[in-house]
Amino acid sequence: MINNIRYKTKIAVIGAGQAGLSSAYHLKKLGLEINRDFIILDEAPSPGGAWQFRWPSLTLSTVNRIHDLPGMSFEETLTNSETEVQANIAVPHYFDCYEKRFGLQVYRPVKVDRVSLHGARFHIDTAETLFSAEGIINATGTWESPYIPHYPGADLFQGEQLHTKDFRTADYFRNKHVIVVGGGISAIQLLDQISAVTTTTWVTRRPPLFREGPFDDMAGHNAVAMVEERVRQGLPPLSVVSVTGLPYSTEIQAMEKRGVLTRFPMFSEITATGVKWEDGREERADIILWNTGFKSSLKHLDAVLPKEENGGILMDGRLATMVAKEPRIHLVGYGPSASTIGANRAGSAAARELVKTLHLL
Repeated sequence: MINNIRYKTKIAVIGAGQAGLSSAYHLKKLGLEINRDFIILDEAPSPGGAWQFRWPSLTLSTVNRIHDLPGMSFEETLTNSETEVQANIAVPHYFDCYEKRFGLQVYRPVKVDRVSLHGARFHIDTAETLFSAEGIINATGTWESPYIPHYPGADLFQGEQLHTKDFRTADYFRNKHVIVVGGGISAIQLLDQISAVTTTTWVTRRPPLFREGPFDDMAGHNAVAMVEERVRQGLPPLSVVSVTGLPYSTEIQAMEKRGVLTRFPMFSEITATGVKWEDGREERADIILWNTGFKSSLKHLDAVLPKEENGGILMDGRLATMVAKEPRIHLVGYGPSASTIGANRAGSAAARELVKTLHLL
């Protein structure tokens, strides 16, 4: 860890997940030197980004597969030929190997509390160190910003309210009635596991959209294009599932046969003992599990990040990573680059464009 002094560099990469490591790789490939020309700061205690905090039952066969980081395949870091690997172990191991192979020294755990602009330089405040840089590539993702919508009566509920981020094992919910809220991939996965050990009620704001057939490259391209169009207009990005739909997988078909996928519309209020709909119907609950997604973790940039009236950020650049009204800041892993594949491409574009903006090469 660096001592409590000002540490000057040219570019600060904030976050060392997929997007941050990809950006750092491309900065180095462009000829920039780690520490002298750019630094990498990460809030997590060890390599792996948000993957290290995921629940143990999450395997790489149950999520959209992790895409290889540039220059090194994920497969070569696996120790066996298993078709399923525990995500919160395998991905951190991969990221750790990657950092070591390419000499990407990451300062961690370093939480960026606030970024401010002083003259031509950004001051990056952390608990122990004040950094300063000419430009920023922000790759903080969403894991630290879970979103739970407000509903009347939430403070009255006598049970537990948890978020996807809090989930560890389904066994915790045994013998408790659980209201599972949300229509995304994580909601479906957790509903599947929890419903195997206890009773559940599934609630979504909109009817879930199930997609049949493979999610091929063309479908992925179209989904990214839709999100990109929004952020280029300064609109907040949509959730991925709202664009792609849910894959009608064998797991989902099995859930249908078990009667687990009976979906109810969103309740109108929360009571002391459960939830209540507008028509007066009530459902008792011991736990409300909010699978309502995450917001981009950008609070530390509030002082330097121009926002539109609707709360969105007007984005520009080849892959919409450049903040249009402050081109010295790039957001990777935001909007169209929120996927693992998108994060890699965004890292390359952000590195090249920021280096050009700052006239470093």
